[in-house]
Amino acid sequence: MSISLSLTVNGKKVDADLDPRTLLVEFIRNNLRLTGTHVGCDTGQCGACTVLVDGVAVKSCTILAVQASGSSIDTIEGLAAADGTLHPMQEAFKDCHGLQCGFCTPGMVMSAIDLVARHPGADEATIRAELEGNMCRCTGYHNIVKAVKQGAAAMGK
Repeated sequence: MSISLSLTVNGKKVDADLDPRTLLVEFIRNNLRLTGTHVGCDTGQCGACTVLVDGVAVKSCTILAVQASGSSIDTIEGLAAADGTLHPMQEAFKDCHGLQCGFCTPGMVMSAIDLVARHPGADEATIRAELEGNMCRCTGYHNIVKAVKQGAAAMGK
C-alpha cells in the first residue's frame, strides 16, 4: 500500500507515492537524496535530523512524511544561495568554529534559524536553553552559542 504525498522541499515542488509508515527523515534522505539531514538517535533526542517545516524547527525522525504533506520543508541543502553563498547562520558557524566533527551541525543550524526567528536578540541563557534538544558531543557549545549570536546579528535579528 502506498500513499500520495505533495510538498515543497527547498523551494521545489515534490510529489511522491510512498509507504505511509515512512518517516520524514527517511523520505528526505532516501527518496530525495538530501543527506545533510542526519539520522542520529531515531528517538527525537539528538536533533541531528532537524529541518524547518513551514519555518518551524522539527525533528524529522518524529513525524511521518505524510504528516508534512502540503508543507514547505527547508533542509540544510536549501539554505545557501544558488551561487554558493552561505546563509548567514551557516557562515557564522564556520567563522566561529561552531562545529567540530560536523555531524550535529545541520540540525543545529536549522534549530538556530528557528530560534532567532522566535527570540530575536536572545541572550546566552536563552540560546543554551533553546538548543537543549540538539546534542553536540564535540564542542562544549561555547562556540555554537557564539555562532548563533553572530548569525542572528547577520540575519538582522
